[in-house]
Amino acid sequence: MIKNLVIVESPAKAKTIERFLGKEYTVKSSFGHIRDLRKKDLGVDIEHDFQPQYEVSVEKKTVVKELKQLAQKSQTVWLASDEDREGEAIAWHLAETLELPASSTKRIVFHEITKEAIQHAIQHPRTIDQHLVDAQQARRVLDRLVGFEISPVLWKKIKSALSAGRVQSVAVKLIVEREREINQFEEQKYYKVTAIFLTPGAEEHALPVKAELSERFTTRKEAVQFMEHCRRAIFTVSEVETKPAVRKPAPPFTTSTLQQEASRKLGFSVSQTMTIAQKLYESGHITYMRTDSVNLSQVAIDGAKKVITEMLGAEYLHTRQYTTQSKGAQEAHEAIRPTYMDKESIAGDQNEQHLYSMIYKRTLASQMADAKLEKTVVTITVSGSPRIFVAVGEVVLFDGFLRMYHESLDDEKEYEQEEMLPSLHAGDQLLHKRIEALEQYTTHPPRYTEASLVKKLETLGIGRPSTYAPTITTIQNRNYVSKESRPGKEREIEQFILTGEQLTCNQLMRHFGTEKRKLFPSDVGIVVTDFLCMHFPNIMDYNFTAKAEEALDNIAAGQLQWQAMIRDFYAPFHANVEKTLKESERNTGERVLGVDPETGATVSVRIGRFGPVVQAGEGEQVRYAGLLRGQLMETITLEEALDLLQFPRALGEFEEKPVTVAIGRFGPYVKHNQQYVSLKKEIDNPCTITLATAIERIQEKREIENNRRIQEFDNGACILNGRFGPYIAFNKTNYKIPKNQDASRLTFEETMAIIEKGSEGKQKANSKTGSKKAKTTKITKTTQKKSTKTK
Repeated sequence: MIKNLVIVESPAKAKTIERFLGKEYTVKSSFGHIRDLRKKDLGVDIEHDFQPQYEVSVEKKTVVKELKQLAQKSQTVWLASDEDREGEAIAWHLAETLELPASSTKRIVFHEITKEAIQHAIQHPRTIDQHLVDAQQARRVLDRLVGFEISPVLWKKIKSALSAGRVQSVAVKLIVEREREINQFEEQKYYKVTAIFLTPGAEEHALPVKAELSERFTTRKEAVQFMEHCRRAIFTVSEVETKPAVRKPAPPFTTSTLQQEASRKLGFSVSQTMTIAQKLYESGHITYMRTDSVNLSQVAIDGAKKVITEMLGAEYLHTRQYTTQSKGAQEAHEAIRPTYMDKESIAGDQNEQHLYSMIYKRTLASQMADAKLEKTVVTITVSGSPRIFVAVGEVVLFDGFLRMYHESLDDEKEYEQEEMLPSLHAGDQLLHKRIEALEQYTTHPPRYTEASLVKKLETLGIGRPSTYAPTITTIQNRNYVSKESRPGKEREIEQFILTGEQLTCNQLMRHFGTEKRKLFPSDVGIVVTDFLCMHFPNIMDYNFTAKAEEALDNIAAGQLQWQAMIRDFYAPFHANVEKTLKESERNTGERVLGVDPETGATVSVRIGRFGPVVQAGEGEQVRYAGLLRGQLMETITLEEALDLLQFPRALGEFEEKPVTVAIGRFGPYVKHNQQYVSLKKEIDNPCTITLATAIERIQEKREIENNRRIQEFDNGACILNGRFGPYIAFNKTNYKIPKNQDASRLTFEETMAIIEKGSEGKQKANSKTGSKKAKTTKITKTTQKKSTKTK
């Protein structure tokens, strides 16, 4: 008989908790949800008030069987899944599926995996919160209804294998709208004037005065005229304004701010951040990582107070409690923080250490004194001109929390302190050391990064801490959005420099429009978004999605019955689906670009079976071409389309075989002697690539292939180097080489023996997983043979 069975949702969490509980407790993992809505059909009984129809997945049946047996032998079962709605639902599904009696089942929650927290939870158990379970059920049913009913509409009206989702479609819409803003943006040229001034008689190492002209010139003529005027102008300090400034620390991390900061500081994707944070939580290093609260417990504040005082002194201490501002904050009761405030570092891989360090410093900084600064603004007049230069200087009088942590800014740059200035007074005359007028261009609105998209979703009230990462991952996996870095375009700009009375003009090459890890919509994403906005405006409305989240919050608080919410939504939604299926036309986003001047064929662009294509002509004379990376159906021109229709383009011959370049489903490639070689992104342009470069790519691939081959036999069997070590490839099947055998020394006989043994294993595995029909047929045949023998 087991006295206490504790069930958690992950093996790592089970392992950590087991350390804190005595021998009287057996800790087991459910490996996440043990059941979900049925996959074969809708999984929701609409006729019976949207009753969810759950099933235990095939891969979880063994887990359920084991847990059921253990539960039957246990005096008390403790359900210790996470404290959010998802965790509550896991506990409820366990109780239902394992048929746990209420009298011997207890629900415990904790937001950190420490001995004290777990013991406190054991001493204060509760029952399953049905309101939280209902909120999770409502979300699951709502999302299933939206996805299950809209997706088939997309298959019929646009192309197969598409999907829609209540939150994911709205996230794609944000990215599409931003891309259109960028496409409509009209770039403007301007000249930015900066100067370095010196005080007369200043020593060699005296501080310079770096200033910027308060006005920007829109034409070259204006910039040159001003620079000419500055040759003999007198520069005078007209005003010096000095005022104190204070910088306050940011609150401790919530889920969204952790995702944003990890993206900016560490370069982590949103999903990567959550995976690492999950490991830190399950290892007992940090508190629960899905939260929108910035609150800290008194224990944490006291711990931070002790560390700050001992490390830096009492003057750096300023304890404070923050208030959560986000809409519907409900996921947990505390911010993300270290479980032990005196633990500066942890064991683990490099990513875990970096993320932990960031959480540790941010938490401590939130309880530190404000930084005190002195900001000085100096106004400098130019004789004979109404224009002025402005110099801004900053002195840190007391670094406060800046000693511990600098928060990243939205433009992905760290906080930068202004330059220090020398002592200046009104009436002081300055000497110009260098004045520069540099040609610049206005920049379009920034594309979303994963971090800024999370921030936007949170601002609009769309989604919750547990949904940001899966939403952003899903829209990328569906190829509605891609995360890319693009080099921008190099252009020649002018630079005017005035030193003394000598004015020189230089031509410089600079990159403009460089994008780093930004989110770009695909053509399919744009077409799907337009279709959904036209036919399902309610689903695509930002307010609808935010109000749905508010309704889920009300269900969790026990203020709304969940089926009532679904009923109100479903009737008009379903009617709209039926209407769209009957009345809407097929939409592939087709756009006619013009006419091919050589053939007279109409040239258009549309979504094809494998993605966006350019088409010229009809019938037997039709020609197709895929779009290049970075090209969009909305913005591609007739000239660019005609260039694409040149493919496949003959480059010449190599080793007496033709070499061509073409654009396929997965991008541009070179074809030679029935071999296909992908071109390098960012480097190779299929429209301009030369034969020499193509040959270089062919030879590079050959070298890679040769390095992969360890041995090759006459019957076609090959021993190759793979990602996970050497393996044998034979007849389009791969075979694992035993660890105790050296791949480079295997004989032909030994190689074939491994293949034979591996084939037998694969046959046995296939026979075990074969269909019931196959098994029945085999049994029937065996029976027939036995019957024949008997006769």
